[in-house]
Parts: sequence; C-alpha cells; structure tokens
Amino acid sequence: MVIPEALQAVFDTLSIGPACHVHPPLMTSDDAAVQWDRLDGWQVKNLFLKDAGGQLWLVVLPCEPLVDTKILATVIGSKRISFGSAALLLEVLGVTPGSVTPLAIMNDRQRQVRLVIHAGIMHLRPLLVHPLINTATLELQQSDLLRFLAHHDVMPEIVDLSAAFRQPVSA
Repeated sequence: MVIPEALQAVFDTLSIGPACHVHPPLMTSDDAAVQWDRLDGWQVKNLFLKDAGGQLWLVVLPCEPLVDTKILATVIGSKRISFGSAALLLEVLGVTPGSVTPLAIMNDRQRQVRLVIHAGIMHLRPLLVHPLINTATLELQQSDLLRFLAHHDVMPEIVDLSAAFRQPVSA
C-alpha cells in the first residue's frame, strides 16, 4: 500500500480519497518540482521550526518563493525561529526530513506543534502533499485537509505569510 495504513484508515473514516502519485524519493522541494510540475496543484513546502521559547511550528507555504525566516518569525508570532532537528521531527511528527507534511500532525499526540498554513494556498487548486512518506504525492483538497485536521482536534492558523516571501507568488 502506497499510503501508510494509519493514514489510509483516517482517510477511509472521513471518506477522503485523494489522487496519489508514486515517484522516486524526494528530499527537497527542488526535487519535488520535477515530479510536481506535471500536476495541477499547489506545490508546497513544509517547514518544521522551533522558536527560542521551545514552541514547535509546522509552516505550510508555496514552494516557489524564498522565505525570510526573520520576517516569518514575526508574522507567525514568534521572536526567533530555527529549523527543528531531524530527531525532534521524528519524535514529534513521526516523519523524516523529505517526508514532512501537514498530515503528520496526526502523530503529534501531545499537541506540541502549532500548524500555520499560508492563506494564499487555501483556494483554486489542490495541495500537493506527501502521505507521511516521500515516495508519493497526494492531490489533497483544502476542505479535506481541514476535515482531517478537525478529526485530530487541530485548528490550523491560516495566515497571509506573503510578507516573508522574498519574491512574489504566481497564482
């Protein structure tokens, strides 16, 4: 099965059936662009961050723009952020680098992670996200993502993050 069993069980419970595309392992959004360019959806990157106070963040935004992390910290309500370690990512979200996805929030049993999604990707096209592994990509409707998150008692912060973009995003 391409989609991990625990994730598929939640999808089945919620009647979510995203299109699934299998591909070689993708470690970065640059790797993904090669596979995703043929798909009609928002190519997203997922930043697993930790701030100076120990708060964990998962920020979902378009792949296209570079991001100024100092400005991003201010926009999400933090003072200073850095990337979380691979060990912490695995411990808290149960995924490895290259497999980060908003769907991994299902593994955050202690609700340590604040999920922030760029408002600009919440319409027009589906989101292209990994199903907890980096050898497949799902075309996930935003409404399905929100139902999935609600099922896990997670209310994402949907915020316009464009002030932190170093270049404009095309719609």
